[in-house]
Amino acid sequence: MAPLDQTRKASQNAAAGDTGSGDTSKAGYLDIGPRLLAWYDAHHRDLPWRVTPVAFARGVRADPYRVWMSEVMLQQTTVEAVKAYFRNFVEKWPTVEALAAVPAEDVMKAWAGLGYYSRARNLKACADLVALRGGCFPDTEAGLRELPGIGAYTAAAIAAIAFDRPAAVVDGNVERVMTRLYAIETPLSEAKPQIRALVEKLVPQNRPGDFAQAMMDLGATICTPKRPRCMLCPVREDCSAILAGDPERFPVRLPKDDKPLRKGAAFVAEREDGAILMRKRPERGLLGGMTEVPTTGWTARVDGATTADAAPFHADWRRAGQIGHVFTHFALELEVFHAQIKGDAPAGHFWSLAHEISGEALPTVMKKVIEAAIPGATKKPKGPQ
Repeated sequence: MAPLDQTRKASQNAAAGDTGSGDTSKAGYLDIGPRLLAWYDAHHRDLPWRVTPVAFARGVRADPYRVWMSEVMLQQTTVEAVKAYFRNFVEKWPTVEALAAVPAEDVMKAWAGLGYYSRARNLKACADLVALRGGCFPDTEAGLRELPGIGAYTAAAIAAIAFDRPAAVVDGNVERVMTRLYAIETPLSEAKPQIRALVEKLVPQNRPGDFAQAMMDLGATICTPKRPRCMLCPVREDCSAILAGDPERFPVRLPKDDKPLRKGAAFVAEREDGAILMRKRPERGLLGGMTEVPTTGWTARVDGATTADAAPFHADWRRAGQIGHVFTHFALELEVFHAQIKGDAPAGHFWSLAHEISGEALPTVMKKVIEAAIPGATKKPKGPQ
């Protein structure tokens, strides 16, 4: 059997679990590191938090603060969505000490619209703790995992990228690359330990941080979910999915359950000067600590009332439309009502002036609600205020 065929056969056997009493060590000899790093040197993405291969070769090392912030922001969020938020954060707070020095409310306002708001609360809590420790992040996975909001993936990514530790960094892109490379038939939800074990065998001692970023870039730009560009792949000769003739079949996924649909109502009360009545959500729970207009008692598990009769106070409520929003575990439909009112804000509420609304810590669902009632109200005002 030719060497290339032997490699392919071994990778297929590893994917099928035929590695001798469940041991994945035999699969780890695939030496993709040199080819992948050479490809990364030529084709890496330019990202605002990244040290390029050329700079790395000159001795420049990644700032752990910037790596940490980017990785927290990138959790369940696209690179394109994160870029502007990242730039804004590091311009406002260029160091972890600067971030620790500001109120949590300022962080939530800057985070508004990026979603998964527990990440922002953990970001602030982590910054506070690191600042107390002298502004230095731990340089090991174990040390990093002791910090708020840093799990196994984020710890591995920071350890590899910021400190060049040989850590197995496995995100969604890497999972896709690995399931195709080894033609892993196990559904992805069950295959994660197997994938991690295989990645551990592939990580080189030389440039492990660049290797981790190269794997991510390969999944993001070449080994894409649909129409992968296999002819351009630097490791195509070792890919069992290509040999099988159907790369898009991997990763194998179990059928998804339909998300439940929850319903409720939201009430946009406007003052004559354009101010909008708002309140702050509880610190814990969905959208914790964010700003909202009054709504009915919908949650991820129960519906709220959907009519104007459920408004928190009497006013001439007029229906302003309906908005939809999809959360991780459920979808939401809100009936939107609008009224002009006068007077002081009720207890637990506050007036946000028209020119301040865009700076509030409004989650995307609340921006949709306000825009349905008052188009343009959440947009940043033009010109000096």
